[in-house]
Amino acid sequence: MKTLICTALIALAVPLSAGAQSSPTQQQAPVEVEADRLDLDQRAGTAVYTGDVDIRQGEMQLRGDRVEIQRNDAGELSLATSTGERAYLRHQTEGQEGPTEGWARRIIYHVAERRVELIDQAELTQEDDRFTGGRLEYFIDREVIQARSDVDGSEPQRIRMTLQPAQ
Repeated sequence: MKTLICTALIALAVPLSAGAQSSPTQQQAPVEVEADRLDLDQRAGTAVYTGDVDIRQGEMQLRGDRVEIQRNDAGELSLATSTGERAYLRHQTEGQEGPTEGWARRIIYHVAERRVELIDQAELTQEDDRFTGGRLEYFIDREVIQARSDVDGSEPQRIRMTLQPAQ
């Protein structure tokens, strides 16, 4: 069971820090997890952490009241979902002056696509630029952000952007 947990955690962290823009040191950094509870279902391929969850590896961090990790049939991480009043994601790529940080009531990381969805009271900051709305999608490799005001089961949340001039 310990091997499965470690595999799930490493699979969660490596895709966020992997790629041409990350350093080998960051990819090899230990994965640290803090939570009040873990429910692991090997057959379903899920691990659910609850209670002030904080997962870190190098410059990557994922926090929430609850974090669920799902694996595909090959045993690889396919989806990580963090929920809470202010779920949080932090990612720093090499060459980027500051980290990309996101907050929302639900954060979904699609591993294969390297895409992050921030849903309901979503906020994303990159250096001094700030985006808010009902739903934000961040494509990590392409450095693309898509914003929408609609959120299922909630009133629309207008999109707002603050973009700083290039210096």
